[in-house]
This record gives sequence, C-alpha cells and structure tokens, in this order.
Amino acid sequence: MYLNNNSVPLLKFPVHIVVAQEIPFIFLKLSTCIAHIKETIIVEGKFDKERIKRICDAPIISTNGFGIFKSKKLLNTIVSLAKTTGIIILTDSDRAGFVIRNYIKQCVGNDGVVKHAYIPSVAGKEKRKDKPGKEGLLGVEGISEDVLAKILSEMSVDKYETVDMNSKLTKSILYSDGLSGKPDSLLKRRQVLESLNLPVRMSPNAMIDFINKADLYDKYKEAVNKIK
Repeated sequence: MYLNNNSVPLLKFPVHIVVAQEIPFIFLKLSTCIAHIKETIIVEGKFDKERIKRICDAPIISTNGFGIFKSKKLLNTIVSLAKTTGIIILTDSDRAGFVIRNYIKQCVGNDGVVKHAYIPSVAGKEKRKDKPGKEGLLGVEGISEDVLAKILSEMSVDKYETVDMNSKLTKSILYSDGLSGKPDSLLKRRQVLESLNLPVRMSPNAMIDFINKADLYDKYKEAVNKIK
C-alpha cells in the first residue's frame, strides 16, 4: 500500500523490496518536499548517488564504500567541501555506514559544517541484489524516494541549526529516562530510535545531537512514554 494525496499516515516501501516494518511518514510530493539544499551530500556508492539524484539537485559525492580510507584525494575533497558548501552525510544504517560517517566527521573536526542525515534501520534487500547485505538492512538505494525526500527536506530548514533551550535533550535526561547507564538502557534506546525512524546503531551522543538539531525533543518524549 502506498500513500496518496488523500490519506494514510503509513508508508510502505515498493513491493520489490522485502521490508520488515512500516515507516510512519506524512506524504509530501517530491516536487515540493525538497527545499534548496546548499550543502554537498555524501553517500556510500553509485547506486545511492543515482537514487538521491532523482529527488534532489544538490551536489553528491560517493565515498566508494571504504574507498575513502584509501583515497587521500577524495578525503581532502570532502573535507574541503565541509569548509565551503558544508556537507550532509547520508550513509547506510549498518556498521559500515557508521564507520564511514564517523571517519568523515573526525577528519573534518571543527573546521567545517557537517550535518547528519539518517535512514531508518529496515530489514530487506535491494532489487538488484541476490541476497540481503551482511546485516540484512536496506541501504540508501533501497529506501523509498518519499522517505529520502522527507529526510533531506529536514536538513534544509533553519530549525536544524536552532535548539530551543527549554526543549533540549541532555545526557542527564537520557539517563533519567532510562536510556543510558542502566542494564536495559540499550534495549530501551533502540526502541526509541526505532520509533523515531532512526538507526538503532546511533550512539547516545549522536542521538542527543540529532534530536536537538532536528527539533525532535517532543517526539522523543512521546516515544519514551510509550515504552514506560
């Protein structure tokens, strides 16, 4: 079932993808969903790049998977872009995606602008593949264009850079909510991340940073209340 202009608060991925969950996103037309994105988008592979090109006219660079660890020239280009246009990192939700994301973040440091866009952890495989990846999760190329458009549209708005100090997630709040420092914190944190359609591999620090910058504190509290 697909969303249309008239209804439905649930979005399922296209039928050629085996999906283990539904992702609740409000439908937005692709023609109006993406505001102008000035940053360069960083993805892992050529198929990811082709996917993003369909919904966004921003510059896109592929890391060629782990190729970025071998290419000083490619890394220098990305670091330079972080200092000029700024970059949006949109890697897969598996371990490899986070390794690449964290490497770029570390190399840029405080010398440039780095925004983090995340796809949800969704089980399945892409149409071109014979079998799922090592962790059984869809990569960027397998995520619905509507969902990708929604994710990227949030990167283009001013609220990403503005934090309401009265609605700010902190380490102490994360602890008091039981999402860190306790035996079952990992399980609870993953439940909240899944509810927010964020990768379950996100670290507590990355979770705090993204929720604040994306203005998701209210949705975070709703998700926490559901698991109590």
